[in-house]
Amino acid sequence: METEDLQSLIADLESKLEKLKAAAGSGDGEVIRSRAADYSKKAAKVGSFSNIGAERVIEGVFDGTRMIGPDGKQYSIPANYISKSKLVEGDILKLTIDTEGNFIYKQIGPVTRDRLIGTLMKEEMSGDYYVSAAGRKYKVILASVTYFKGDAGDEVVILVPKDGQSAWAAIENIIKKA
Repeated sequence: METEDLQSLIADLESKLEKLKAAAGSGDGEVIRSRAADYSKKAAKVGSFSNIGAERVIEGVFDGTRMIGPDGKQYSIPANYISKSKLVEGDILKLTIDTEGNFIYKQIGPVTRDRLIGTLMKEEMSGDYYVSAAGRKYKVILASVTYFKGDAGDEVVILVPKDGQSAWAAIENIIKKA
């Protein structure tokens, strides 16, 4: 690599690092921690543990990427299930862990939803997708974007909790740009 190429690469990396530092100090982390605490509280209230034969059944709250159990434990959910079921933050889920260790999820208490129309965007640095709608940015699951064959700039119909307090949205459909 030539010196000019290396200097250009270093300048690019320094710029990205500054953006990351700015994002880390923006207070978003505190909002996310606060929301996680709210879901843990909700899970403690509405969640439960039970055994049906040799199977374990856990009810908890969806936080945008996983289920929070009544004891605060986090249970991973396959992205394709999140996408297919159009899960929204705050939804109540039931997880059955069968005798072979399979995780079987079922949505048992969907929150009231709002439907918004926005634009699919892609974060340059991370490559993550989000939707800009109603003056806000909502993170979306990559599995939903790929399922609908979405591209940055496409129009997107998303589902969010009616109370408006969410970082994540479920993609209901994508309208391809011409």
